[in-house]
Amino acid sequence: MSEAADQDSFRNQFLIALPVLKEDYFRKTVCLLADHNDKGAFGLVINKPLDMELEDLFPEHEFRLRCPIMEGGPVDNDRLFFLHDTEHEFKSTYQISTDLALTTSTDLVDSLVDGTGPQPLLAVLGYAGWDAGQLEREIAEDVWLLSPASTEVIFDIPFPQRPMVAASTMGVDLNLLA
Repeated sequence: MSEAADQDSFRNQFLIALPVLKEDYFRKTVCLLADHNDKGAFGLVINKPLDMELEDLFPEHEFRLRCPIMEGGPVDNDRLFFLHDTEHEFKSTYQISTDLALTTSTDLVDSLVDGTGPQPLLAVLGYAGWDAGQLEREIAEDVWLLSPASTEVIFDIPFPQRPMVAASTMGVDLNLLA
């Protein structure tokens, strides 16, 4: 992606659902935009934990390293993504920012079995997707608040607090929005 195109991108930003999404799938969510360009956007919800373990997904393995598993969005909820640092690289790793990467390959799973994988780590089942121009329209309609992504929110903040903390980086208190 060129530098000019990157300046117009919402990649490595959080989408924080605003109260207008009361009855929607994305109600009270924060979504990491892993990619955004003129063809659309790809994001992962990072605050909807699932009640499952890695062994539920890979019963043939015994894992030395653990990570929470999120419901990442309404699309392809059988696809597994991992968010982790950029110090670890695997066969299918995409660098989102200087300190955050996304991996989809099973060699990362193998590293969790043998105890050499990245920590912290977040597993995400499914994703959220937007067609060309759709996300821009939703932002203009005040459906979403954009804020800079941070690994602290992704890996350290308790799940229910993630939307509030992500919004607070922009000086916004979600409790005060109608």
